[in-house]
Amino acid sequence: MMQNRHRIFSAAMGCLLLLCAKANAEIPTELIEQAGFAPERLQKIDEFVQRDIEAGRVSGAVTLVARHGQLVHFSAQGNFGSADPRPLQEDTLFRIYSMTKPITTVAAMMLYEAGAFHLGDPVSRYLPEFESVQLLRDGELVAPSGPITIGQLMTHTAGLSYGWHPNDPVDQAYVKADLINSTSSDDFIQRLAGLPLRFEPGSRYHYSVATDVLGVLVERLSGMSLEAFFQTRIFAPLGMTNTFFNVPVDKLDRFAPNHYWDAQLGAIAPIPEASAQPFTGVTTFSGGGGLISTAKDYWIFCETLRQGGSYNGTRILGPKTVQFMTADHLTPAVRNRGVGEYPDSHLYPGQSAGLGFGVITDPGQTGVISSKGAYSWGGAANTKFWIDPEEDLIVILMTQVMGAPYGDALRFDLKVATYQALTRLGASP
Repeated sequence: MMQNRHRIFSAAMGCLLLLCAKANAEIPTELIEQAGFAPERLQKIDEFVQRDIEAGRVSGAVTLVARHGQLVHFSAQGNFGSADPRPLQEDTLFRIYSMTKPITTVAAMMLYEAGAFHLGDPVSRYLPEFESVQLLRDGELVAPSGPITIGQLMTHTAGLSYGWHPNDPVDQAYVKADLINSTSSDDFIQRLAGLPLRFEPGSRYHYSVATDVLGVLVERLSGMSLEAFFQTRIFAPLGMTNTFFNVPVDKLDRFAPNHYWDAQLGAIAPIPEASAQPFTGVTTFSGGGGLISTAKDYWIFCETLRQGGSYNGTRILGPKTVQFMTADHLTPAVRNRGVGEYPDSHLYPGQSAGLGFGVITDPGQTGVISSKGAYSWGGAANTKFWIDPEEDLIVILMTQVMGAPYGDALRFDLKVATYQALTRLGASP
């Protein structure tokens, strides 16, 4: 009897290990080792994700790690959704929300390289709706001391907001303006330009709809919709065939349902379709949060940045431009003014802002293992990517849960699991 139990236990463990290893079976062990990883330690990623699945914090996740351009980990775990038992796949489509922002900023910098604008140019030069924008100061509407600049849009220092703070009068005005239901890009800008600024442009960092404005700027300067610009100038040239604002009908079966944290249930629950962000018939393109993508497609985008703006012989940015975008663009005063005042500041200790990215400036202050100069962004449904030039590393997390009370725990777990598996430090292969 004991031998039978032992055989059953051994078989069960063998099946479990087989399932854990399945996603990485096609990546040869020697390639993982050559990239400077211990294959057995890299399995910590799957273990940590599985722990969250079993705890009911996510229904599933896709994780991807690459170093020196070599894929070393690519895993799909769990199910499509809490009410959808289909196994999650590596090519599953996810709402990436604010991971749209780096793509929009890259699009704008492509136009910058073409001489379309300077970073210090007033936004109103190209979007005249902002010529008369006002600032709310001590309950009074006054003219700001200076105009909003394009560079301030890219660093979230423009004085704009998101409308997330119910006790703030400016954010109350954002809610009334109902920006999310704008009927067109022009309608969005008209609504937004009629709202007061939260603070003087350039004086402090505050996460906002600034990148949506940047997306409209791309449209005005290029004469194309943001959807068309992305497709013709970025996605098609790079071979990103699974990134879009509108999910094609033949790919809808790969689209993961989104979830929210139900505090009463103490578990995730599907977001009702009527409340979910639209994924077909979209005509107003959010440069701040509208895209849908896969882990593999987003890796192509990240790999383009890692290689200094070029991928598979196609260059969309110059390497000096990428280096400039991923530098720290905030002075200490601007970076620290207001940090901690709001829970959505999106800048952690030891982090600052580049153009379209958060940038690690002091790893020792971040509270999680990291590298100086690593740049990243995340999405509202707990997606995340980071690129680490010091270790020549790209890491991507895709899942779909809004408002989870455990915050960034899975993202931090992914950092720990990735970095502890390194056997060799440094950017050189």
